[in-house]
Amino acid sequence: MSDDFAAKVFKYRSYTPLPFVALMILYAYPNVYSLLGGLLMVILGELIRLWGVSWAGSETRTTNDGVGSSYLVISGPFSYVRNPLYLGNILIYVGVGFMSNAAFPYLQIAALLFFVWQYNVIVGAEEKFLKGKYGKDYDEFCANVPRFFPRFIPFVKGDVYNLKAGLKSESRTFQAIAAVMVTIFLLWFFRRLS
Repeated sequence: MSDDFAAKVFKYRSYTPLPFVALMILYAYPNVYSLLGGLLMVILGELIRLWGVSWAGSETRTTNDGVGSSYLVISGPFSYVRNPLYLGNILIYVGVGFMSNAAFPYLQIAALLFFVWQYNVIVGAEEKFLKGKYGKDYDEFCANVPRFFPRFIPFVKGDVYNLKAGLKSESRTFQAIAAVMVTIFLLWFFRRLS
């Protein structure tokens, strides 16, 4: 895809859901199950987006100027998936489709395929920019964090995670928790005897 085409898709990405939303409203045939299932998907999508925006701040708010970034965000949700906001958007769009139950499942599948295609075009342009700006750091990030399907264990750069040191540091906390739990258990036990 050309850079100009990707830039146009990026620029108008906020408007592309409108035809799908119009069709979903026009042909809506919701029921309790579609409303609840879709609502859960929308909430999950928005929670993922909120988590991502909370870590990246204004880095994710580039609109008409194209791709931009003053630093590479690799923490929080970005340590599980490179594009949590786009993943959240896809869940929101498909969730709204499930809520509407319009032309189920054809319209929802069409929306899913369209948005996966759209975000692949956008992400391609973003990745080209980020690779040029951050080089090997971005390559390492891409090698360890998937584009859209989250990994189960977060990617942590460097020797930040150290379970042995963490357990040693938490030893007094564990002792305090154990003491309180044993005390509560003993109170419950002796009250049952009396």
